[in-house]
Amino acid sequence: MLVELVVENYAVVERVRVRFHPGFNLLTGETGSGKSIVVDALGLIFGGRASSEMVRSGAESARISAVFEDAQGEELILEREVFSNGKSRAYRNGRPVTVAELRELAPSLGDIHGQHDQQRLFDPAAQREILDAFGQIDLTETARRYREWRAVGEELAQIEKEERERLRLADLWAFQKREIEGAGLKPNEDVDLDQEKRRLANVTKLQAAAAEAYAAIDEGDDPASAKLRIALKRLEELAKLDATLAPTLDSLRAAESLVRESARDLADYLDRLEADPRRLDEVESRLAAIDKLKRKYGATLDEVIAYGQSVAASLAKAESTADRAKALTEAQSRAALDYTRVAGEVTAKRREAARSLEKRLAAELKAVALGGTRLSISIEPGEWSATGADCVEFLISANAGEQPRALEKVVSGGELSRLALALQCLATSSAPAGGGRTLVFDEVDAGIGGAVAEAVGRRLKDASFRDQVLCVTHLAQVAAFGDHHYVVEKREAKGRTYATVEELTREQRIRELGRMLAGERVTPEALKHAEKMLAVS
Repeated sequence: MLVELVVENYAVVERVRVRFHPGFNLLTGETGSGKSIVVDALGLIFGGRASSEMVRSGAESARISAVFEDAQGEELILEREVFSNGKSRAYRNGRPVTVAELRELAPSLGDIHGQHDQQRLFDPAAQREILDAFGQIDLTETARRYREWRAVGEELAQIEKEERERLRLADLWAFQKREIEGAGLKPNEDVDLDQEKRRLANVTKLQAAAAEAYAAIDEGDDPASAKLRIALKRLEELAKLDATLAPTLDSLRAAESLVRESARDLADYLDRLEADPRRLDEVESRLAAIDKLKRKYGATLDEVIAYGQSVAASLAKAESTADRAKALTEAQSRAALDYTRVAGEVTAKRREAARSLEKRLAAELKAVALGGTRLSISIEPGEWSATGADCVEFLISANAGEQPRALEKVVSGGELSRLALALQCLATSSAPAGGGRTLVFDEVDAGIGGAVAEAVGRRLKDASFRDQVLCVTHLAQVAAFGDHHYVVEKREAKGRTYATVEELTREQRIRELGRMLAGERVTPEALKHAEKMLAVS
């Protein structure tokens, strides 16, 4: 349950700290005093949407912290800070958490029911959620089976959508694949061919230059090799006399060896070098074919080869699409059967829960002065979704003998408030043993009064025996049933407005109830009536 709420720089609140108690906690105050600020602040703790408008004028941020305590006395501290730019941060026991984590945690801590939540009763989705909560129906498996069925269907639909384009492209890919693979390309082939082309086209020049170089090295009247041999012989003689010339001798021997090796290489080159016009034509034709492919498929030969591999893969994928579509169709049928099975189980549980809810709600409605009202729950086949394949609708018969009709066509605002309270009490009573949650009702008594308000107050009191109840009310008939009463007031100081929350003593409660009964001018008769209400509630 909620044991403490601290609100700082939120709307007109500068700083308020409120200690709450087990049982029935009431918040009252004049219209516009800020009673709902406490509820809204608690909504932020439960993961509600933050807004920069929440931050008090002149402050950098608003901060709300709440302390919850379980049956074993263990404390849970949740905090939410909202900045003036609209961003927010959340903490759990001082550790940063996401707002989504707060929302996941909220159902185990409590629920907030305001006039907006009552209007949600008109929504079939909200009605289904109430039924599922009452029946404790787990939709995890249904949601998983639905996602599987839908994922297969979406992939199959995409394949069918792209089928015509894929067939058109398949012909193009097949042609490109044949053209590139038929060329038998090899990496760097164009570079090697270009070198060969230059060699074949310049055979005469190459032969003359190579022959001249060979003659200068190892033939002719005065070749370099002969001069090196003479120099080598002289150095060998000198090295015998002066050992310091040994390194020079070694270098010259190495040079002489390199010259002999170069002469042999040139001789071999000259032996291989011959004119071959036919081969030159072949090389030029091959290079022309490669250039044509480059113009179509890539700037380099590597890009052409890579493109060929890409279209081959695309063609293989296109050719396998029919097999994939067949496999997906079969998978879709299996997924549909699996979903139908689990959705059918959910439908059966909902029908059982509906019968129980209809029966038990009759007693709850009587407790809030709606004894002549009967609720029937229609469960019809609906669209497949993660929550099942049912269309759930609450139908109301306001008077005996009348046909059940949709809520929005029958119930008034006050009746809707009491119906929401009755449903909440049932949902709470069907929760796992232990209770102890914090149930917040924000003006759930709107639009009612007199004996009906007293009946609502009594039912809220009953609900507080199992769970902690916080109720914002403007009716003395409801407030009289509270175990703990807080009043919210606005005050002005130094040109600023401040909201305060104060827990009342018994005497203060009598005066507040008197104000709620009589208005601004509290009469002795109103105070007597208020004291009597407290005595009998």
